[in-house]
Amino acid sequence: MPGRAAQLSVLARIQLGLEALYRVDTQLSIDAFLIDAATRDATTRSAARAPREELLIREAEGELGLALFVDAAAIATLERHDPAHGLSDRNFTDFCLAVEGVSHFVYVAVCATADRSVSPLELELQAEVDKYACCALIAADVPDLRRRLYADVRFADGLDGGERARYETANSEAGRYAHVLERRFVTPARTLDLLAELRGFYRMDLSAKLGRIAAVS
Repeated sequence: MPGRAAQLSVLARIQLGLEALYRVDTQLSIDAFLIDAATRDATTRSAARAPREELLIREAEGELGLALFVDAAAIATLERHDPAHGLSDRNFTDFCLAVEGVSHFVYVAVCATADRSVSPLELELQAEVDKYACCALIAADVPDLRRRLYADVRFADGLDGGERARYETANSEAGRYAHVLERRFVTPARTLDLLAELRGFYRMDLSAKLGRIAAVS
């Protein structure tokens, strides 16, 4: 198994980790859905913003089409500074970017299999939680993890009011939840309890997720 894992791409290993964390199986290979910048730019209608990570979704005649763009420079950084060997200033930002993209991909696939719709806010909220979970489980000694993820953030220029509100809400709510996770499970090193909490949260819809955060905060 170690040999097989070493042969997988960085994004495939993140996918494998997320699916193992949440005990889901998309039966999809993320590398088959990866597109480059030229394809992404030719596919999207607006070039006003060019995010470094983007999941493209198309529904037609009952079929769901997915394509994932992750900045090639970020992937190259993670190949040089493998997050499996630890997180540092060299790879932290790009690792979080990759986790966000893979999180979106896996979550949409899981919800589609369950024939459950998912809102953009739910997608962003789960990705923000996934970033904390992955960082905490891979390298629990990352200094000021919550601050780096939820306080030291800058939202992209060019967001409209609805987009900005969505990103701000996802960031704020995930930050509140991460504080609870850290206080109850991470600092005391209750890993099995942390996994149980995260897996339960993952299977909730948006309303239940927000209710859970409010209840435990």
